[in-house]
Amino acid sequence: MEISACRAGFSAERIERIAAHLNKNYIDSGKIAGCQVLVARRGQLAYYKSLGLMDRERGKPMREDTIFRIYSMTKPITAVALMQLYERGLFQLNDPVHRVIPEWRSLEEYVSGEGALMETRPAQAHITFRHLLTHTAGLTYGGGSIADANLHPVDRVYRSLNISATSSDSLQDFVKKLARAPLRYTPGERWMYSFASDVCGHLVEALSGQSFDRYLQENICAPLDMQDTSFVIAPSKLERFAACYERAADKSLRLQDDPLSSSYSNSRPFFAGGSGLVSTTLDYYRFCDSLRRGGELNGQRILGPRTIELMKMNHLPGGRDLTQLAIGSFAETAYEGTGFGLGLASTLNQVATGSFGAGDYYWGGLASTLFWVDPKEDMIVIFMAQLIPSATFNFRGQLKNIIYSAISD
Repeated sequence: MEISACRAGFSAERIERIAAHLNKNYIDSGKIAGCQVLVARRGQLAYYKSLGLMDRERGKPMREDTIFRIYSMTKPITAVALMQLYERGLFQLNDPVHRVIPEWRSLEEYVSGEGALMETRPAQAHITFRHLLTHTAGLTYGGGSIADANLHPVDRVYRSLNISATSSDSLQDFVKKLARAPLRYTPGERWMYSFASDVCGHLVEALSGQSFDRYLQENICAPLDMQDTSFVIAPSKLERFAACYERAADKSLRLQDDPLSSSYSNSRPFFAGGSGLVSTTLDYYRFCDSLRRGGELNGQRILGPRTIELMKMNHLPGGRDLTQLAIGSFAETAYEGTGFGLGLASTLNQVATGSFGAGDYYWGGLASTLFWVDPKEDMIVIFMAQLIPSATFNFRGQLKNIIYSAISD
């Protein structure tokens, strides 16, 4: 694996600012245990380094093949899986999903009140495949980690029904349970980060006739040689599984998930299309590189190039950005100048975002993992850490400053 900053069009000196910045500001001070950064341009690896520790408690250094919890970076993989079935003619983006999920034919949406006094009305629009792929379906994330006292009444219903990404339900039972909760808003009118990608996982199962985990393995992971991407960690790979940390109230680093006792080593019925996968930096690079190359890698095609172009477009109503449509502040992106395609965010306006990368597409994960693909610069960047929550530090913005300013051609 040849790494050359110069051949990729970077200043070798300036791109080394990545390690200097992360070591000085995060690792040496104990704000994160360790991380990994990959930068590639024009198909050439320009930078790939492992910094700090993958397991602080056992003193294990970050290694090239460390396995990370990628949480919401599962979502773009799920979107690609569903769009593979789109390419087979099994649905149209504007089709109502109740033709696959009959229980969703007559949904209710929230009007006012809560509990026994909650007022609802028949949903003013049917949920479509596009709504689910763009988080405009009216679903929520059940309030996430928000304290019960601050929950929206719809999120209280989610809690009462035990609608959760850690559910013991099957995906089919999960979507049936969602039908019992009112929608937060009329489908297509707003944007809210939600369980929509988990529903997309169920749609993959229903349309393909395969379990979601098997479908991903046969149609994405195996063709792209993503050998360490899965919902369950094999016992032989536990030694490569990173510890996950959270930021305590006193700003210290606290162990959140010990790799040797993690639930990821146990099989479970709910394969969360929105947050369930583990992966390595190099595995995720293969996934991103296939998108960069129009859906093909090493002779294996997972999508057509025109499908990827469709996914990258801003599908928000009226071409608006998230500042005009988003409800709530929980997401893996800032809202200013940001559009949303089919499973992917995109930079619409560099001035509004205050950052480089107009036309890029990207997402991130709860444990401070992130990626972006920039078609204009023909560039891929992947950052892997294991710190919850991801909003603790703006790694994306800082890396963009350093990486784009290191381009020398």
